[in-house]
Amino acid sequence: MTDPREYYERALAQTEPNVAAVRPDRLGDHTPCTEFDVRALLSHIVGAITRAAITGEGGDAVAFSGRVDDVPDDGWLDAYRTAAKRATAAWSDDARLDAMVTVPWGTVPGRVALSGAVQEVLAHGWDLATATGQETEGDAELATWALEFARRILPPERRGGPVPFGPVVTVPPEAGPYAQLAGWLGRGTS
Repeated sequence: MTDPREYYERALAQTEPNVAAVRPDRLGDHTPCTEFDVRALLSHIVGAITRAAITGEGGDAVAFSGRVDDVPDDGWLDAYRTAAKRATAAWSDDARLDAMVTVPWGTVPGRVALSGAVQEVLAHGWDLATATGQETEGDAELATWALEFARRILPPERRGGPVPFGPVVTVPPEAGPYAQLAGWLGRGTS
């Protein structure tokens, strides 16, 4: 596998404007992740980035709840930026990429865990953009890379139960790479 750090930093940078554009009056809106409203999705996004930081720092990422709930309605952008800065710093040591780490979905080399974090940021950035009426297609290379990774680690037959993804949703072949990624991860695109 390649070094996913550049992809992670690009995914974080691309998703930041989506977080910045969320108004407090939209926090109760529904999202494509049916278990989350916008507030809970932001909590999950910042939590996932925090989990990536904990993983990169060598901490116990599995013990972390994966949510950040002590953020005021107008504080999500600051929380996002703080978590992103921490995660980027946590993965700056090349040795972390080959160190075995334990994340909620298994014990894997750091580069695999961080690749999963790229997929998570992009997918939930798409969810947030969809829920709040923002542009859903971004850097095509990022989404294509994340989709290739997702197809390797999340085949259609590994869905449901402890794997929190629904069946693959078929999207039109002409759909953009973010819609393709969303469909692969079990999200409807309409």
